[in-house]
Amino acid sequence: MTSAAPSAAPPGAPSRSGLGRPAALAFAGASALTVANIYFPQPLLDAIASGLGVPGPAAGLIATAAQVGYALGIALVVPLADVARLRRLATALLLLTTAGLLTAAAAPNMATLTVATIALSTTTVLPQILVPTAASLAGPDHSGRAVGAIGIGITLGSTLSRTLSGTVAGLSGDWRTAYLVAAALTGGLVFVLPRLLPAYGDDRSVPYRQLIGSLPRLVLAHPGLRFSAFLGATVFAAFSAFWATLAFHLAGPPFDRGVAWAGLFGLFSLPAALLSYAAGRLSDRRGPRYVNTVALVCVSAAFLVMGVCGDSMTALVISANLLVYGSSSSQIANQVRVFRLGEKVRARLNTLFMLASFTGGAVGSLTGAALYARWGWTGMVLGCGGFLLPAAVALARGRRFG
Repeated sequence: MTSAAPSAAPPGAPSRSGLGRPAALAFAGASALTVANIYFPQPLLDAIASGLGVPGPAAGLIATAAQVGYALGIALVVPLADVARLRRLATALLLLTTAGLLTAAAAPNMATLTVATIALSTTTVLPQILVPTAASLAGPDHSGRAVGAIGIGITLGSTLSRTLSGTVAGLSGDWRTAYLVAAALTGGLVFVLPRLLPAYGDDRSVPYRQLIGSLPRLVLAHPGLRFSAFLGATVFAAFSAFWATLAFHLAGPPFDRGVAWAGLFGLFSLPAALLSYAAGRLSDRRGPRYVNTVALVCVSAAFLVMGVCGDSMTALVISANLLVYGSSSSQIANQVRVFRLGEKVRARLNTLFMLASFTGGAVGSLTGAALYARWGWTGMVLGCGGFLLPAAVALARGRRFG
């Protein structure tokens, strides 16, 4: 395989010598806006169910469809970041995602909305292209900080998107308006982000079939990747189960709150999202496993609190903060570990890690919705223990992974 030097970058664009602060902020902002497309429908599920005339659990399939679509995009698109013309790739993905959002906004039934959700989620994988790109540009001494910077953008986007969509739907009285706003924000990035990216990936000579075919070999070759992927999948499954059922929990007694309240939980958990920024630097100093341990303790405490005091709004807010901090810190630590395994294949390593994580998220969303429909909030909380216990066992046995 051969490597090619990137072409001259425009003023303000990142170079191979480092990741400047303006570019890092732009990457984080773009990650926030694009990852929001996966999460903003979650507070709208009750409104979507009413608007389309379907049962609540059926509308919950939208959350699962988003996770499945994102996993498909990670598997089929993100590996291209090792070899592709990144500017062209970013432009194409942003335009396709915008088209998918507009289709979802006009969906006349659940079938159309589900297909549109899968399609737009498949193409809104730009954050997982920006993460390995930023790590490579920052260099080995600062890769943790770079991952943390993009990570805070991803966390803020996934968190605040729920607030924005819930507020927009509450004020407009129509869940479709939130999709139109998302389309406008995503489309606007076409005019800003591509020019900040390097022109090429690291190795343009690898055919696409060979690129995808190398993924199973990378899984077998790197135990640290398998370890990080397992932790990512289990923690994110629990995280997704909470957000996929929160709107239904708040809509019923004793809360009887509307869709806007479910969205406000993104705002309520903003402190935890901001605090998770330190996970990257902490991973550089004390190692990813230390951060994984702290994160799992926080996530476990979140479900303990919501299980004991699930009828208290204050307890739910505390739980949401613990959950956001723990899940975000866990993902950052896992990615720092993964990116240390090989610079030339970072996008593919990230593909495998994120594929595992979002497969876990899809399972968590589906399982959470099913448990809630059958046994209510308590059933959902107890079911999440089934995700977290294996993570704790793996973490206890994984001392060699740092």
